[in-house]
Amino acid sequence: MTNAQRAPIDGGRLSADLSGSRWRSIEVVAETGSTNKDLVAAAEPDRVLIAESQTDGRGRLGRHWETPAGTQIAVSVSVSVPPTRTADLGWVPLAAGLAVHDTVSEVSGGVATAQLKWPNDVLIQDRKLAGILAELALSTSPVAVVGVGLNVAFEESELPVPTATSLLLAAGVGDRQAVAPVLLRNLDRWLTAWEGDLPVVIEAYRRRCDTVGRRVRVELPGAAELLGTAVTVDEQGRVVVRDDAGVEHAVAAGDVTHLRTV
Repeated sequence: MTNAQRAPIDGGRLSADLSGSRWRSIEVVAETGSTNKDLVAAAEPDRVLIAESQTDGRGRLGRHWETPAGTQIAVSVSVSVPPTRTADLGWVPLAAGLAVHDTVSEVSGGVATAQLKWPNDVLIQDRKLAGILAELALSTSPVAVVGVGLNVAFEESELPVPTATSLLLAAGVGDRQAVAPVLLRNLDRWLTAWEGDLPVVIEAYRRRCDTVGRRVRVELPGAAELLGTAVTVDEQGRVVVRDDAGVEHAVAAGDVTHLRTV
């Protein structure tokens, strides 16, 4: 990986590449605590914030992580929540997962295939490539903020955990400047579909979700667990697990500590 490839993302060039998209404001900063936290505080729709380094990134259930400079695309975007979608916020991170899935296919020329692990991870060959976190900002009208941490330029020795991977390792793609506009165009497309044509999102996610059909162990708060087979994702974005007695349980992302394949 050369120094040129580790260069900061050029915000002006990125804005030019995305001319005509929904993103009316695209900002790249050297460092921040959390891009999601910043956009939740702003509570304005159709904004993009990318941080070269993130010192207080947050995952689901408050899990902490950091972004080393030059390795990830750590980005948050914001969209208005239409009155018709206030009950469908669980689909926001799943729509973002579809955007990452399509981005992997496009930038790798089909060499790499992403796996969507419900509810908020994107994998390649069972190794984590990206994590997603959606939050709600309450202002005059609600705004959904969705953050994506996409591993692009990590070398093997730099991976935060052995179960992670990057586009560079999986597909030889390490140019964040080239990947960023593809990701943001796909986020535009899938979040617009979430706003206006949710059945398209539901059908696409069910078809691509790698969790469906697998035997899983769902770890719940209080040390409880559910063991069974993930059979579908329902209309509310919950995974449906059929236990060994044949009883189906719909589990929401907020109720899950971990979901692991068995």
